[in-house]
Amino acid sequence: MKRRIYGTTLDFGNKDMAHLLKQSLKEKSKLIKKIRDFFYDRSVTEVTTPALTSCPITDVNIDSISVRVNEGIDNVSTLYLHTSPEIEMKRLLAKGSGDIFQICQVYRDNEHGKRNFNEFSMLEYYRLDFDVHQLMNEVAELIEELGLSKQVVKFSYNDVFARYAGIDILRTDFKTLKSFAKENGLSNDFEWIEDLQMFLFVHFVEPKLKQYPICFIYDYPAQQAALAQVEGWVAHRFEMYLDGVEVANGYQELQKSEDYRERFQIELEKRQALGKLVTVIDEQFISDLSSPLPFCSGVAIGIDRLLESFT
Repeated sequence: MKRRIYGTTLDFGNKDMAHLLKQSLKEKSKLIKKIRDFFYDRSVTEVTTPALTSCPITDVNIDSISVRVNEGIDNVSTLYLHTSPEIEMKRLLAKGSGDIFQICQVYRDNEHGKRNFNEFSMLEYYRLDFDVHQLMNEVAELIEELGLSKQVVKFSYNDVFARYAGIDILRTDFKTLKSFAKENGLSNDFEWIEDLQMFLFVHFVEPKLKQYPICFIYDYPAQQAALAQVEGWVAHRFEMYLDGVEVANGYQELQKSEDYRERFQIELEKRQALGKLVTVIDEQFISDLSSPLPFCSGVAIGIDRLLESFT
């Protein structure tokens, strides 16, 4: 029988299970210590934020896990386990926290796959006055500090599509992109262009990234902005791949409350169209941004996937 413990899948029928467990725990502990040392040396403050939130995530591609609390004292309410510490950390940033990082467990519903789990460890951090390129450089420095000293390559989203699919993904409209998918024997049954863009990325680009030990993809199409700043055709965000596995997702963060409200509303409308759970926008968060978020960039890094890359 196999079971996943602290980011490692162990075979409970193996007589060496105790040794494997001990080794796994030590490896993860050493990795987390190195991460903490990296940020402490740079005067980035470690924080802990609530894991229970009053509102589920709006992102159409991620689902929150709900929990009922206080049933035994006749004061029942529904809360949600955070899918990342992003919102709570941004509350701190808005209040003047300065540079911050957090290592925590996060929880997501409806996850399935070789590397997707309902609970996993995440590093999330924010750097004031960093643009997305400065943040990519620092993430590369972190990876090197953790012991992965290999060549780093960076490609824009448009560059890799031109290289591996032969199209200008930023300027190709939805109808033309559907025709391109059909011509290549692929499904084009998509409601939104961003979903088709991501589908084509997985088909044409991701398999090619395995040849690069450390690879950053940046300047995503504006339709895939999520909570990143947009300039013209591109969203200032990036993803980092280690040996072809996506490990980190970073943004040059939105600052104004009205921009957050607009992005949240777009995602909620998509959730409704797909028949997913739809709730209200977190008005307290909007209120907390009555003064804009300071200019900053932030990134979420999956620690379990990171650990796999080193072991």
